[in-house]
Amino acid sequence: MDGDWTGIRERVLALREAPNWRAVFGADFQGHGHGFVLRPVLTEEQVDAVERRRGVTFPAEYRSFLLEVGAGGAGPDYGLFPVDPDAPEPSAPDGSARLFSPERTTEWDAHQSAEPRRAAYGDSTEEADRFRADYAAWDRRDDELLEALTDGALHMSDQGCGYYTLMALTGPERGTMWHDARAAAEGVIPFAFLNSTARVTFAQWYVHWLTHAEREASRAPEGK
Repeated sequence: MDGDWTGIRERVLALREAPNWRAVFGADFQGHGHGFVLRPVLTEEQVDAVERRRGVTFPAEYRSFLLEVGAGGAGPDYGLFPVDPDAPEPSAPDGSARLFSPERTTEWDAHQSAEPRRAAYGDSTEEADRFRADYAAWDRRDDELLEALTDGALHMSDQGCGYYTLMALTGPERGTMWHDARAAAEGVIPFAFLNSTARVTFAQWYVHWLTHAEREASRAPEGK
């Protein structure tokens, strides 16, 4: 898959009529979910406007998806986050123009291991004050490193329970998919298919989901 989206939008929308579509993860959850609905596609001018706001050019596969399939909606996890070309500039941009560097996870892991421990300090008031100052400095740096893990990446979808899927927009990993596992203190790790360590691109990620969704949605609902 290299970004040829011929027939993909039609395949996604057709799943709304499949007998078991609600069984597909993220399609219908307690009355919510993407429901196999896709937002309208964007024009070249609209994509250009979004890219200008973010200060980055989208990877070719994702850019063509926005132009040919839809600007969010049905997709992996609980669906793709929408892309609104008319949205105002966010107060806290995604950091898309900065370099995406998975090595930051290693740096963050090392910082976690260096967390100050009260037992390593003496019992005096001065030592207690020194511990509090050291811990406050460590905590500030921890917040900075944790935030920087997603620099240069775009949040694509919500996996639930504080986990997200990202796409790298800058750097050598540009166009590949990543797990935002900061909720489990695992940092940001590459997305991979089962029994594989190969990097996965946006188109591979999306079409793999669609193939699985078609298989699951076509099964007869339980009890019928």
